[in-house]
Amino acid sequence: MSKLNKFIKICLAVALVLVIVYLCSKVDFIFTPIRSLTKVILIPLLLSGFFYYMLRPLVDYMERHKIKRMISILLIYLVMAILITGFIIGVWPSLSAQITNLLLSAPDYLNKFSHQLMELEENGVLADLLPEDFSLLSNMSEYLNRGFSLLSNYVSGLFSFFSNFAIILFTTPLLLFYMLKEGNKFSRGIARFFPRRYHQDVKEVTTEIDSALSGYIISRVLVNVALGVLMYIGFLFLGLPYALLLTVIAVILNFIPFFGAILSSIPIVIIGWIESPSMAIWSLVIILVAQQIQDNLISPLIFGKKLDIHPITTIILVLAGGDLFGIIGMLIIIPVYMFFKIIIIKIYEIFFKSQWEAEDEAEAVQSEATLDEQSEAPSDPVATVDSEDSNSTDTPSK
Repeated sequence: MSKLNKFIKICLAVALVLVIVYLCSKVDFIFTPIRSLTKVILIPLLLSGFFYYMLRPLVDYMERHKIKRMISILLIYLVMAILITGFIIGVWPSLSAQITNLLLSAPDYLNKFSHQLMELEENGVLADLLPEDFSLLSNMSEYLNRGFSLLSNYVSGLFSFFSNFAIILFTTPLLLFYMLKEGNKFSRGIARFFPRRYHQDVKEVTTEIDSALSGYIISRVLVNVALGVLMYIGFLFLGLPYALLLTVIAVILNFIPFFGAILSSIPIVIIGWIESPSMAIWSLVIILVAQQIQDNLISPLIFGKKLDIHPITTIILVLAGGDLFGIIGMLIIIPVYMFFKIIIIKIYEIFFKSQWEAEDEAEAVQSEATLDEQSEAPSDPVATVDSEDSNSTDTPSK
């Protein structure tokens, strides 16, 4: 009976959530300004949170060594300004030149790629591997055109999203500054919105979320940077065109679990194939070797057990995030999942686990008492009467 009551309670809770969602959909005029505001502050907030977790260990380290937090943040900002200036002077000219050359040469590259596919199809090299009615050239051209159209649409959407560049440029450093300055007070500030008896639980939840996000972001950055270094060295040794640009794209896309490695490999292999089939093969070998070093040596050393998510769960989350919010959704879906997972587990422990365990203990005690009563009760009344008669017969009369 108690299990049925639990099931009814869960069903009522789910139904209540669905009713709330339905009612919210009927008052869309209230949430339209909220969505617009979210679009404006989303990128600055994501960038600020990313750099907050990257720079906070350094700020805490400097504070432990008797340097005031404000001075530590200003020193870090100064170092970042120097690094950005060095990047603009030393790296950006080469990177921008590669971007410009790649955009200008894209039509020629597509023509060369189509010509090579036509040669493969005419020579019958892949005839044994492909079905008879399968045209490699037409299918690959269709896929490439579809991919480039999707990419162009997404890039145009990103440009419109980044159109308010001044807001991002000035908002992100300000948000990051106050995050670094007041970051240790977040848990206490959030706890004030809850009753006093839940303050300790709220602090534990915020601390756990903070630790999980910090470990994930820092580990992911270290792993991807190491992967980028390995790939860039291999591409330079191979002489792959646009090595720096392709490595930067690969590092960014590898923040997407599982699918990032595949997405980043496609342009590398295509450009290598256009140069020569052997270069494409060696490019793929470099990618696979770098991925193996990352998965088997670097990731276990850096991640450890910080990312406690099943691979199937990760694949489902990434697919759902990409379908709902595109590449940005694929990038942030894992931290969002970790955030809500910790909150839901804590809510279960506070409001449901103790109550259900108490009910189970009460049922266990009641069942034990019932068993004790049954064991003490006489099982055969006839035998009991016979035993009493025999006892009375054996007793000598006075």
